[in-house]
Amino acid sequence: MNISVRLFFGYFLVVGLAAWFVLNTFTHETEPGIRQATEETLVDTAHVLAEMAAMELSAGRIGQGAFADSLRAATRRSPRANISGVEKETIDFRVYVTDPHGIVVYDSEGTAVGADYAQWRDIARVLRGEYGARNTLENPADPNSSVMYVAAPIFWQGELIGVLSLAKPLASLHPYIARAEQRVKQSGLLLLAATAAIGLFFSGWLSWSINRLRAYARDVADGRKAEPPTSGGRQFSELARALAEMRERLEGKQYVERYVQNLAHEMKSPLTAVIGAAEILEGDPPAADRRRFADSIGEQARRLQATIDRMLMLARVEQLQAPEGIATVDLAELLRTCIELRRQQIDARHLDCRLSATPVSIRGDAFLLQQAVLNLLDNAIEFSPEGGLIELALSHTEEASEITVRDHGAGAPDYALGQLFDRFYSLPRPATGRKSTGLGLALVREVARLHDGDAEFANHPDGGGVGRIRLPPG
Repeated sequence: MNISVRLFFGYFLVVGLAAWFVLNTFTHETEPGIRQATEETLVDTAHVLAEMAAMELSAGRIGQGAFADSLRAATRRSPRANISGVEKETIDFRVYVTDPHGIVVYDSEGTAVGADYAQWRDIARVLRGEYGARNTLENPADPNSSVMYVAAPIFWQGELIGVLSLAKPLASLHPYIARAEQRVKQSGLLLLAATAAIGLFFSGWLSWSINRLRAYARDVADGRKAEPPTSGGRQFSELARALAEMRERLEGKQYVERYVQNLAHEMKSPLTAVIGAAEILEGDPPAADRRRFADSIGEQARRLQATIDRMLMLARVEQLQAPEGIATVDLAELLRTCIELRRQQIDARHLDCRLSATPVSIRGDAFLLQQAVLNLLDNAIEFSPEGGLIELALSHTEEASEITVRDHGAGAPDYALGQLFDRFYSLPRPATGRKSTGLGLALVREVARLHDGDAEFANHPDGGGVGRIRLPPG
């Protein structure tokens, strides 16, 4: 399972459990909270009513006086109150009064007068001088028929003359309890949805950062050009920089090892020829042989020098991430300059070099582009037959500018076409029979890469080989 998905599920599990616990607690505390608030109001009301009933109870007319008339009138009222969306149309209460012995002397419903309530908890506790309240089911089979009773003592001239109990059916509170529970549940669901969205966002952000690091690591492993990602947070940025530094160090080490091995391999053949010629010269051969072997030593020394120079140039270019000397380069003029720089080699082999170019200018490194074109031209000169034709062309479209150098030689073998741009891949030159080093075409590819272009070599259908450099338009 994806690490981001696992983190999201872990995060959501923790948040979900916490939300469930809070919701469960709030839901279970909603009804007790409302009941406690109602009880507190009933306490105040009961004591107020007890004071109002004291005079008439002491006079023995509690059921026929103004107190009873006021309560009867109150029960007939319709408050038409809208309390948080709940309509209240009736007055829901019951009041009964007992004497000091617990005998009911007044009941607002008229059903309990004369009954002995001395054993009911609300009356009994008040008669003992304590706070009296009870919660009783009117119908034992119906859990919603619960009624709250709060009692208050009635004093007259400092003497306890009775107890007033105020009753409130909980059924009248159920709409408020249900509404409060619904709001708590809705808030809880919104909280879960919000936390899930936040979790998805951070999981997606984490997954995006990890995927960028993974893509960078794969590009590094495949040898592709890649920039380390640095926008995924401090830790990811540090990890990306560490990977980039590790890549540079490993590539640097492997680069040096590879070049030392390749250089040693390429130097063996000319050094062997130089050593052999030197040993023969030590034996004082005839003048003609001395001249031939001296020429061979010079030729091999120049070959070594060219190999070293090209390796140094290729090594420098491969380490660049972008061209160094960016300027506007006239490609047509650059091609004419390359032809003039190789005029001596072209004339020495009696080659006909033709240029077809449209005016094109791009932004790039003129020196590196010139070296790349010279290498293609050198390759065409070496693989052209004596007196052959070399064609240079420059074309331009909206997508790219293209430089082509074609020789009219035998072309490259099909098996070698995919390896010609590999450094030290050797093919024998038709003119001399000596093998090339492959460094020239490798440099062409690297220069094209630095300019966000590409290079290729293919055989022409009509014979010969064609080297191409494609560069983005200026």
